[in-house]
Amino acid sequence: MTVLVTGAGGMIGSHMMEMLQERGISALGTYYKPTIDLNELDESIRLAECDVRYPQSVERIIAEERPDAIFHLAAQSYPTVSWDRPYETMDTNAGGTIAVCEAVKKIREADEAYDPVVIIACSSAEYGKTLEDLDGAAVTEDAPLLPLHPYGVSKVAQDLLGYQYFRNDGIRTIRARIFNTTGTRKVNDVTSDFTLRAIEQERLGAENPVLRVGNVKTHRAILDCRDLIEALFLLAEKGTPGEAYNISATKAHSIEYLIESIEDLTGIDFELEVDPALLRPTDERVILGDVTKLVRDTGWSPAIAYRDTIAEMLAYWREKLT
Repeated sequence: MTVLVTGAGGMIGSHMMEMLQERGISALGTYYKPTIDLNELDESIRLAECDVRYPQSVERIIAEERPDAIFHLAAQSYPTVSWDRPYETMDTNAGGTIAVCEAVKKIREADEAYDPVVIIACSSAEYGKTLEDLDGAAVTEDAPLLPLHPYGVSKVAQDLLGYQYFRNDGIRTIRARIFNTTGTRKVNDVTSDFTLRAIEQERLGAENPVLRVGNVKTHRAILDCRDLIEALFLLAEKGTPGEAYNISATKAHSIEYLIESIEDLTGIDFELEVDPALLRPTDERVILGDVTKLVRDTGWSPAIAYRDTIAEMLAYWREKLT
């Protein structure tokens, strides 16, 4: 089996490449403007630079590798950035998905037997206002897609493109609607931000350490990236082509729980300081995905507790800042 991972320069993609290597699976990862330090990856991991906005580059790599499975993770993945760069967000996310699927179509013109499974990394951001309307209930895959920012719209576009390439061209696309996920190498989410700030305060050794926060009353189902990757592997093996699957932690924790866990793990009592810059105009009270369909079709279940993920991220930042 051979695997292609687009977006291997991101948190999820980099861990996926490591897990594939551990399992002895031949894989190539592509990257462009990586969000992680690629030097953290073992030099034996195969990487190639590729901007998915350019179809020729995508087609060349897929034609050369002929992967049995394609995990299409490459994306502009920050909702806040999408407000400032909506064209880039749509071009990367929607256009990149078209590039992958068109490459498969073109190869099939010469080789009808080529039939990879294509896992498209979609997002819980597609549900948008629906999550607000549910008021804490877990959202199912058949809920309305009502995104609230350009990033969410771009992910809906990816999702529907995946469906139409399955229906019209028979490409075995599976749409993975990924909910909050974190882990080492992650930046710009609440767990990475808070664990980093905590270690920065730990290193300063201040008598009254301050932790800047936003709304701490919200609840998020936050999954460890390794559990997410395991779900993606299982979808490639057992998922139903053409279908969409939520991938979410099964329990939502409050941001207060995150802070309490950090305090317990570091032995530091923080003074919380609300930073207006960290408050959002709209902030869903609870974000939680219903994973009944995923569990039914693949047998997946998360294995890593959120508190253990927090502990690993604290240790990561300690080492990174040393």
